[in-house]
Parts: sequence; C-alpha cells; structure tokens
Amino acid sequence: MSTQTPAPASGAASAGPATGRRTADPIPGRIRAKRSPRPGTWISAVVVALVALGLINFLITNPVFDWPTVATYILDVKVVQGVGWTLLITVLAMVLGTVVALAAAIMRRSENPVLRGVSWAYIFIFRGTPVYTQLVFWGLFTVIVPKIALGVPFGPEWFSFSTRDYFPAFWAAVVGLGLNEGAYLAEIIRSGLNSVDKGQTEASKALGMGNGNILRRIIIPQAMRVIVPPLGNETIGMLKTTSLVLAVPFTLDLTFATNAISNRLYAPIPLLIVAAIWYLAITSVLMVGQFFLERYFGRGFDDRTGGAAPKRSRQSAVNNSGTTPKDSLPEVEL
Repeated sequence: MSTQTPAPASGAASAGPATGRRTADPIPGRIRAKRSPRPGTWISAVVVALVALGLINFLITNPVFDWPTVATYILDVKVVQGVGWTLLITVLAMVLGTVVALAAAIMRRSENPVLRGVSWAYIFIFRGTPVYTQLVFWGLFTVIVPKIALGVPFGPEWFSFSTRDYFPAFWAAVVGLGLNEGAYLAEIIRSGLNSVDKGQTEASKALGMGNGNILRRIIIPQAMRVIVPPLGNETIGMLKTTSLVLAVPFTLDLTFATNAISNRLYAPIPLLIVAAIWYLAITSVLMVGQFFLERYFGRGFDDRTGGAAPKRSRQSAVNNSGTTPKDSLPEVEL
C-alpha cells in the first residue's frame, strides 16, 4: 500500500501581485452569483428623503413653533431646576420600586402561602388601578391619616407625630410612583428569576451554599440578563410618568415648570417643545446606559453566535492553506 500527497494547487494556477494576473478560483466549477437589482430600496430611500425634507421645512418655516422662544427657555433656570427634580424623583422611585419588587418576587416564589397571598394582593391592587388615581390618594394621605401614633391598642399612646410634618408632596410623589412601579417590576423580576435553570440551585445546595447566597451569587447575576432590558424600559417610562406628579400635587418638576412659563407667555407650543427636547435628551442617555448594562450582563450569551464558537468556513480554509479541505487529504491506493 502506498500513499501519495498531491502538491498544493496554488502553483501555476495562481500568480502574485507582481504579475498583475488574477488568481484562479481554488474551487473549480463554483457558481458565482450576482446580486439581483433591488429598485425598491432606492425608491423607498428617495421617498423617505423627500418626506424628511418636507418635515424639516415645515418645522423651520412654521411660525407657530417659535424657535427663538424655544432657544430662550431651553436653559431657563426654572426649566433646569425642573429637570433636576424630575431626575431625582425618577431615581428614588425606581430604587424604591426595585427593592419592593425584589421582595414581592421572592415572596411570590416562596413556599409560604401567606407570603404568596400578600405579594399577589399587592401586585393586583397596584397594577389594577391607574397611577394618577394612586397619586391623588397619596397626595391626600395627610388628610386620610393626619396622625400616626404608636402605643398599646385601645390604650395609652407612647408617642405620635403629624404626617403633615414628615410627608411632604415630594415624598408622596416618590412613594406613589415607587409602589406603583414595584408592582410591574415584581413580575419582571419573577420571570427573570424563573428563567434560571433549577439545576443551578440544586448544584449550589450540593456545594453547601445557603438560600441567601444562592440567590445573591448564583440566581440574580444570571437573571439580570433577562431583567435588564425591561427594567431599562420601565426606567424610561418612569421618567415620563413623573409628569403626573401634579396630582399629588408636586409643582417643581419639568412639566409643571414649562407649563407655568407657557401660561405666563401664552405660548404653549414652544414650551412643549422645550420639555420634549429635555425628555428626549435624558431618554437618550438612559438608553446608552441600558445598552452597556445589557452587554455586561449578556456576556457569553451573544445572540449573533448563540454562545458558540464561530465555525471555520470552507473559504477561510482555502485562504489559509492554499488548498481545499478535500485536496489536503492524502490519496490512498490499495
């Protein structure tokens, strides 16, 4: 039995760049397909460009928008302060909502029926009523509960305090938005926790880890890949929901600031544009932060490759060795 290994096919068939001749196809008989023309792409591009130009011309030439007024009040002191209060309410409400939602999600997964019932009732009530109605109730909290006392039931009081002194409109807005958001985030977090395979918990228990460590070090880090995208959406939604805090009433946010200026100038449209520009700017920053968070927690779960190593193509094998995979195998004569 003898073996023969043919010489590489890149000898006379291919020429270097000095000869100026094209390199022969290393795979004989291969069909080289040409792209089919797609006039629809160019037609749609032209249509979109014309519509965009028309829209830009409409925005610039329409005197109703009053762009000089927009430029004057885009950095007004009251408007910038309203942006600050809006961001503060958004951050505090999301922190409160996330903490409450995590507790509610863990309670929903508990084996204790009382904890599951309490969590279900909280989610049912706060998801089933409008956020504006809830904010109105929280604004009237000092009227409904004028005093909080601690002592013996039906007996003497140890101490008491007035809710008007410790529960201003700002905290009513934060609590109202945070508890409402927590009901929605609870289901998001619960779905994220359920997305982690149960084998992770069983393997961790086999290693002697407690339930708290398993949840903190194993389950939550893996569930964040599922939780972060809807959490980012809810944060952006919370930013815009702060425009409803007038129901509390809280009168220092961005929407109220621009409305107050527009009522004074009798120019509602330019100030609406000012508020919209600020909301778009803040939303853009939040979307960038969401992108980096998703990329951080999604390491190893790249949707484009499915987490697997990229396959080596036939053409790459040709380019690296100068021969096709078939030609690189030795011929065997019996």
